[in-house]
Amino acid sequence: MRKKETRRKYKGKDHTFVICAYKESAYLEECILSLKRQSVKSHMIMVTSTENDFIKNMAKKYRIELFIRNEKSNIAGDWNFGYEKAKTPLITIAHQDDIYKPDYLKEGLYRINGAKHPLIYFTNYYEIRNKKEVVTNTLLKIKRCMLIPLIPKLFQKSRWIRRRVLSFGCPILCPSVLFVKENLPNPVFQVGMRASLDWEAWEKISKLKGEFLYSTKALTCHRIHEESETSAAIGDSVRTKEDYVMFCKFWPKPVARLLQKIYANSENSNKVQG
Repeated sequence: MRKKETRRKYKGKDHTFVICAYKESAYLEECILSLKRQSVKSHMIMVTSTENDFIKNMAKKYRIELFIRNEKSNIAGDWNFGYEKAKTPLITIAHQDDIYKPDYLKEGLYRINGAKHPLIYFTNYYEIRNKKEVVTNTLLKIKRCMLIPLIPKLFQKSRWIRRRVLSFGCPILCPSVLFVKENLPNPVFQVGMRASLDWEAWEKISKLKGEFLYSTKALTCHRIHEESETSAAIGDSVRTKEDYVMFCKFWPKPVARLLQKIYANSENSNKVQG
């Protein structure tokens, strides 16, 4: 008689929040505090490629182990560095400007422990604009609609479904993603991309056997401000070029170009005004 497969049950000790600190963010401490307030406790480390006293003092204040990347600062390299420094099987790359609701990790553990072969877990989210939480707007509505096919448990393991979702854009918020490291390739992020590197990572992971676990609970708050890397990339047209590259992974070039033009209009929503 065939023995029943025993699935691993992850706990808080199996997870690490990797805080990617950059320069002197006015929002870093708020991010740290939101991680400290998690209802399920886990590990926390901080990484940076822009070493300075502000980051050192913040890490010291909250007794967070700090790792310095002594290479030229770039977003993919920094994320991969933090991913490597975390020694637990579960990892969340926490963006310094964003906030996590108290049950973010609790919900993640529940979802992952209920899956057969989890790849990533991610959540619905709010935006923070001008210090206020924005529960919904046009862009948030569109992204939530795009993710509807991933709500049923039956479809969370369908490679075809998730690739169809990703073929129309990137509705998955990178800071909300919890990686099941032992089921994923390494490195996760492609060095060279600056704006669409998260989309590129999800596209790569979407080809793997396993589950995309989506929680409709808004457990992450994504801050929109003029100094963010996303806003900067939109300003110098990097996003437009990289989005076209991504659409070409799913569609013929003429269709990709059309979708890119439509998708570019949504980038205005990443401005603080509006």
